[in-house]
Amino acid sequence: MTPETKNKLKNERQIRALQVFAPAPEQKRIDSNYYVEGYAARYEPYVLYEMEDGPIYERFEPGCFDGCDMSDIIFQLNHCGTVMARQSNGSLIVEADAVGLITAADLGRTEAARRLYEEISTGMITKMSWGFIVGEYHYDSATRTIVHTKIKKIFDVSAVSIPANPNTEINARSWVDGVIDLAARSEAELEERRRRLRLKIKLQEVVTHEN
Repeated sequence: MTPETKNKLKNERQIRALQVFAPAPEQKRIDSNYYVEGYAARYEPYVLYEMEDGPIYERFEPGCFDGCDMSDIIFQLNHCGTVMARQSNGSLIVEADAVGLITAADLGRTEAARRLYEEISTGMITKMSWGFIVGEYHYDSATRTIVHTKIKKIFDVSAVSIPANPNTEINARSWVDGVIDLAARSEAELEERRRRLRLKIKLQEVVTHEN
């Protein structure tokens, strides 16, 4: 993978659609009759993509959101169209806690938001998604896991009617292929350095023996 490809991969917006909205708790983070909350991301590993030789996992490590740009995140439906809530007017909270990235929203500010609340509360829409730019990560070949240690920026969180779609699948496959390719190249380069070092040591031993 060229440096240009690596930079493109790191700067390309990623979307994950995995989590389920939780029942409204007694203690709400925002005082609203149209309150929803859930985790857009959790720290435990999950299957990101199914390859021919088995699944590839993804894991977000605790601390990966430290220093992340979370300025004015918006809440949408399917990552497009009308803004249902946003941080700047106090109708959206997105923050990291001990479990993952928790999202809380007041969906009572507009008619469209209230309609979305009804769809969530009646179980018509159950999944949550988020869009972000990756920061630092590595591929653990032993566990077949892409491990994120830093997230650069979060754009939005969304309620999603269809958790996966063709564009998301293509994006995920491109991301997985790129990360694995980069990891394989790094390992190959490391092995080549090891080989050269072993050869250098052997040559030194031969010279020492001859002297």
